[in-house]
Amino acid sequence: MNAIIALSLFGISSLFLGFLNNRKILLPATLIFILIALGLNFADWNHEYFWFNGMLKTDNLSINFSTVILVAALLVVAISRHFGDDEEHSHPAEYYAIMLFSVVGAIMMVTYENLIMLFVGLEILSVSMYVLTGSDKRNLRSNEAALKYFLMGSFATGILLFGVALVYGATGSFQIHGIGAAVNEAKAQMGGQYGPILMAGTILIMVGLLFKISAAPFHFWTPDVYDGAPTIFTAFMSTVVKTAGVAATYRLLSTSFPGMYGLWGNPLVYITGLTLIIGNITAVYQQSFKRMLAYSSISHAGYLLITVLAKRPETNSSILFYSLAYSIATISAFAVLIVVSEAKAKAGKADESFDALNGLAKNNPFLAFVLTVSMLSLAGIPLTAGFFGKFFIFTDAFANPSILFKGLLVIAILMSAIGIYYYFKPIIAAYMRNGDTEKIEISPIYKYTLILTTALTIILGIAPDLVKKLF
Repeated sequence: MNAIIALSLFGISSLFLGFLNNRKILLPATLIFILIALGLNFADWNHEYFWFNGMLKTDNLSINFSTVILVAALLVVAISRHFGDDEEHSHPAEYYAIMLFSVVGAIMMVTYENLIMLFVGLEILSVSMYVLTGSDKRNLRSNEAALKYFLMGSFATGILLFGVALVYGATGSFQIHGIGAAVNEAKAQMGGQYGPILMAGTILIMVGLLFKISAAPFHFWTPDVYDGAPTIFTAFMSTVVKTAGVAATYRLLSTSFPGMYGLWGNPLVYITGLTLIIGNITAVYQQSFKRMLAYSSISHAGYLLITVLAKRPETNSSILFYSLAYSIATISAFAVLIVVSEAKAKAGKADESFDALNGLAKNNPFLAFVLTVSMLSLAGIPLTAGFFGKFFIFTDAFANPSILFKGLLVIAILMSAIGIYYYFKPIIAAYMRNGDTEKIEISPIYKYTLILTTALTIILGIAPDLVKKLF
């Protein structure tokens, strides 16, 4: 909670920093703000607090999810290379402030104890993303992406709110533990049956949350929005927003509706399988590196949903470890894309396809190595964090005795094999093809960030217990 208050104040402070003539102070100031919030977040460790009459709850699980969100936000801000250099058309103080406010919404989504606070956090995060997606006003793709995201996001929010209203009408509570108690009582009184209002409300809430994490068939907005948004904000969406959405979904289903697993569990198995198939197979046909990462994001939502479905004591740590491993690798990949695409744009050859990476290793071996490690991790290759992320998820899934779940596990393993194919495309382009990419100069903070993300990916792939035991 202290982190939420601090980030809100820091966001306002960033707006006032915009009145200064020196734009260079904004990046380090924002990094310091997030580091302070990270420290305040850890200060609540091993303490359980309720805030605002029990509407928010701070516990170790919410602190861990908040940590993943804050670390991802810190890394994204650190790679905001040349962000705001265009003094006529860019407003970096506002962008950084909106990013800080969006992190507030994301943390609220992992600490909510009341469905009203879930909605408030979701809207703070969503509205911020609508604005940042369309921040490049001179780019028609950015404008289209923002409009599409806003319209579809608004419908999804309306569906979620309708579901919240129905659940409240059926249970008489907005508190997630109160809803869970009412569900169990209804189950006992009605012999395992539930009223149609409660079932409809549960399904509608799930639809609204699944939209936010890009699960199929609610994923149609993702490729166009990720492709049209400025790349730095795409990296933010694919990590911070996804982690917050998965955490919110897991918190709700595991607290309020575990007794209704038969209602939401079986449909979610099919949704997860469809998400894995669509995300991975469609990614194979992409020619744009950025668009491939968008479909990759869809597939990783499927892997995370497997753990949500598993219902095991290890589920908490599995989701957290996978979210951290995925976020680090994804930010590394987007960081390389940002510097390469900027270099191509300066040369008058703006390009975000795989061809832009051709010959990258020749003059930029460091960037090629970072790209390789991130792709290997996303593919789940051993000695990377992504391997153990998938290993823990598949272990959880294998422990479920359901035949339906075994089939989902087979699909997940097959889709992982397909993922190796398209994740190796940028590696092949960087090392095995000729290109005209010149030596790219990167700032020290950018370089140190890439060293950190690459080192973490390798360390977590060698000794995953260093982090997993903390969860």
